[in-house]
Amino acid sequence: MNAVVQVCAGIAALVHLLAFTWEVLLFERPGVHEGIFKIPTANLPATRLWSFNVGFYNLFLAAGPIAGLVLLHTGQTAAGRALVFYTCAYMALAGIVLGVSDLLALSRPRGAGRGGALAQAVPPAVALVAALF
Repeated sequence: MNAVVQVCAGIAALVHLLAFTWEVLLFERPGVHEGIFKIPTANLPATRLWSFNVGFYNLFLAAGPIAGLVLLHTGQTAAGRALVFYTCAYMALAGIVLGVSDLLALSRPRGAGRGGALAQAVPPAVALVAALF
């Protein structure tokens, strides 16, 4: 597995760790729920459970490439490659779904999730393409 794949898989994991931090640890800060997620403070109680659940989803997803890279560097090459490829494919596809859902959004300004979709999809997609070479 070449260095580009490994670096991009690591970046993809970091993006999901950052999302966990925002969604679980910092969500109640106005700069996070209003600034990043475009959720008004008045809607905070209704969205807190959602953010907590999605945050842990992102934490567990970030564990995939991290564990895969650890396995790769500790002699479990096949298992490490499989885990990195699977989680990168999952992240890239989920980023595409996030982008499509942003285009179809009716309850918030369009474009509010575009940066998140790109951040979620691009690094793992680059890792998958780089694995072909």
